[in-house]
Amino acid sequence: MSTLTYAVHDSMTMLRRNIKHAIRYPAVGFGSAMMPILMLLLFVYAFGDSIGTGMGGGRDAYVNYLTPGIIIMGVAAGSMSTSVAVCSDMTEGIINRFRTMNITRSSFMTGHVLGSVIQTMVCMVPVVGVALAVGFRSGATPLEWLAAAGLLTAIAFAVTWLSVALGLISKTVESASNKPLLIQFLPFLGSAFVPAESMSPGLRWFAENQPFTPMTETLRGLLSGSEIGNSGWISLAWCAGITLVGHLWSRSLFNGTTKR
Repeated sequence: MSTLTYAVHDSMTMLRRNIKHAIRYPAVGFGSAMMPILMLLLFVYAFGDSIGTGMGGGRDAYVNYLTPGIIIMGVAAGSMSTSVAVCSDMTEGIINRFRTMNITRSSFMTGHVLGSVIQTMVCMVPVVGVALAVGFRSGATPLEWLAAAGLLTAIAFAVTWLSVALGLISKTVESASNKPLLIQFLPFLGSAFVPAESMSPGLRWFAENQPFTPMTETLRGLLSGSEIGNSGWISLAWCAGITLVGHLWSRSLFNGTTKR
């Protein structure tokens, strides 16, 4: 077999390992879905009427505005489990066992990334289900739903690579669970809950120029069946850039760690 074939085979083996771990400990994965669900219920029922009225609509209109941002926040929240899992493997000695085996070095990280992306996408299903239950209604066509799923997969892939690097630089599982908090917090400082235009000048500038705002606006446009403008291309550019940085950073850290 060729080198690429070996790499794919070893990566699929690592993927199966991580999926088995996710099935064995489902609370870890679905815990990532609980925060966006709780935030959705809080903002809809506690603040939905007042915020919706301020935006020129009501609670029903605000649910449609809020749901895409909540989904993006859920994807970002899934990064914590990746960072913790990578750090756990690095600190518990399993890497030393892998080093004695004839496996492709990159398959360890690839398996974690693919497993996390699958787990994150599965965990978004109950988030969408709760959103539909509280009144979210989409005007998207099947093609737009497919594009929305593709966008979420690209975001999850990018954020997961960055989380792998954060797990690799962490010395303990506890610190690995804290480092992704900035990633999870960024959607709050975007247009997930209120339009960026309604923010103060400094915060508005930050919201308009951080990655999660165009991602949220793109998903919002796709799910509502409206125009997305150039936010789609900006979102994909952010995903590509974050993926590249996360991949190169992770590879450098992993190679340096396994050489010691």
